[in-house]
Amino acid sequence: MNTLQLLALTVGAIALAASLGLSILLLGLQGVFAKAPRLWQTDDQELIDASLTVVIPAFNEENNIERCLNHVLTSEMPCSQWEVIVVDDQSSDSTVNIANETIAACHHSEHPRASVLQAGPRPLGERWVGKNWGCSRAMEQIRSNWVLFIDADVAVSPHAIRRALNQSIKEKVDLFSLAPRLTCACLSEWMVQPIMASLLGLGFSILEVNDPDSKVAFAAGPFMLFRKESYDLIGGHKALAGEVVEDLALARLIKKKGFRLRYVLGIDAVELQMYDNFEALWEGWSKNWFLGLDSSISKSLGASAVVLLMFTIPWFLLPASLVLTVLSDHDQKLWLADAFLGLIAILMQLSVRLWTRSRFLIPMRHWWLMGAGGLIIGLIAPSSVWKSLTGQGWTWKGRSLAEPNALQQ
Repeated sequence: MNTLQLLALTVGAIALAASLGLSILLLGLQGVFAKAPRLWQTDDQELIDASLTVVIPAFNEENNIERCLNHVLTSEMPCSQWEVIVVDDQSSDSTVNIANETIAACHHSEHPRASVLQAGPRPLGERWVGKNWGCSRAMEQIRSNWVLFIDADVAVSPHAIRRALNQSIKEKVDLFSLAPRLTCACLSEWMVQPIMASLLGLGFSILEVNDPDSKVAFAAGPFMLFRKESYDLIGGHKALAGEVVEDLALARLIKKKGFRLRYVLGIDAVELQMYDNFEALWEGWSKNWFLGLDSSISKSLGASAVVLLMFTIPWFLLPASLVLTVLSDHDQKLWLADAFLGLIAILMQLSVRLWTRSRFLIPMRHWWLMGAGGLIIGLIAPSSVWKSLTGQGWTWKGRSLAEPNALQQ
């Protein structure tokens, strides 16, 4: 066996491994989500005798806050008493002005009472990151039985909050979180987000998350509904002031303390559009990748290698194998077989995207750029490891995540 034949066999093995990996991913997703719990269709229920506060933490959200607030303020009444608080975390753009204007425009007797709260500067000598400071400040004045945290880049359907609260009360839940429908606004999102949705769907099994006997815990930060008593007992955001991935940490605390966690599909009720451009996407995922994989270097780099194998390498193997089929004098069949295996892997990627369209309602747009998306994720992983371990360039919306009091600068 000569060197070219050995190379051809190696290429074929890699293409076959990519196809098998994608097959396992697809079968795993189908198995998990066939039994996944969903948000109840109970928007016709009578008004619930409860109290609720919706908290929307915001930092430089001038592009999102109006849409988010409009959807929340025009929602169906979820209970007998409810209000909305936008907590501004020292925004330097027009977030506060837009929020106040939106609240004034929606002021009506049938809408909830709404206000903007200034979080103010963080205490000197203390490390507060992300949304934790703003959420903690809001909780200081909340007296309702339930509190719902919604991110500013979320849009809820008119009956979403009502349905979620009703199900939480009926199922005696302490933390109720909805998996949203992802929407994409820029090319980099179209390349990366569908892959990330698939990885999260399999990496944090929704069935295990909802199993009280399993240690797996997960919650989607864009929509987290807490029983306030349980929230207070675990210490809330204040107990996790320095946690960068606070939604995951809160979910783990809820489960660890023996409270009931429910994570269900809310595809028809909650819509999430996370990033406006490549820079924001890179910053966001490099913030979360390493921490979301248990701060394990081997897991982080290993997972990115698998993504590269399944989503990126087949797009190189197919054309390379076709070229070598033409140029080779003796091994045309081997290289043609490699090209066929590469094509199978790409068709499996198409199958994964078709699945995400049917289950998560993510359109097929730019599906052929999944190879580029896999490459981006492959580069995000080592960047995330480096930033998280060294603190260099580790930011969220330009604010440092590494040093105490850096968020005040």
